[in-house]
Amino acid sequence: MSSSPAPFPLTSVLGLAPVVPVVVVKDLADAVPLARALVAGGLPVIEVTLRTPVALDAVRAVADGVPGAVVGVGTVLSPGQVSDALDAGARFLVSPGWTDVLLEAMRVSGLPFLPGVSTASEVVALLERGVREMKFFPAEAAGGTAYLKSLSGPLPQARFCPTGGIGPANAPEYLALPNVGCVGGSWMLPADAVAARDWPRVETLARQAAGLSAGGTCR
Repeated sequence: MSSSPAPFPLTSVLGLAPVVPVVVVKDLADAVPLARALVAGGLPVIEVTLRTPVALDAVRAVADGVPGAVVGVGTVLSPGQVSDALDAGARFLVSPGWTDVLLEAMRVSGLPFLPGVSTASEVVALLERGVREMKFFPAEAAGGTAYLKSLSGPLPQARFCPTGGIGPANAPEYLALPNVGCVGGSWMLPADAVAARDWPRVETLARQAAGLSAGGTCR
């Protein structure tokens, strides 16, 4: 059991930081130092994807061992994974898409969640179900900033965390949109830096990402 104080209640992922690092943990030993580097760099909201066998253990390790981290689980595809994420100490859930069954499981969990969308019809369907915060994925392939800008007129209630093909060059363009609360990406976690366990470099890249806002200026 963790001796850390109970985390503050979380009602939304959007707006806590301009960038949400999307993390694939291959070696469990990397989870805590990697997360500490991200938090120290100003990116406390961390999405650990369910793409490796150690992902849930990594979430547990970060939840217990990294004060200030708001760790969630991404690539959630089933109600069983929702339950596993909750048991591991996840603070939020992210899925690349959604079904009514998955949506209900995420809602029942009590955690904030971002179901993935890539079309206007999916956005309307979620709004109909009372969901206003969504992941726009795969952002660049699905139309990028032009598509999101087009959605903001008829569907101003919807807000997004675009993910997929986003880096430091185009992140400010997304963050400038009124319907974007944050963006997701992994550019602050280059493979060579993680392989070398160069956590100071990760922290520096995280700090640069944390300073991004519309127009590329610091918030």
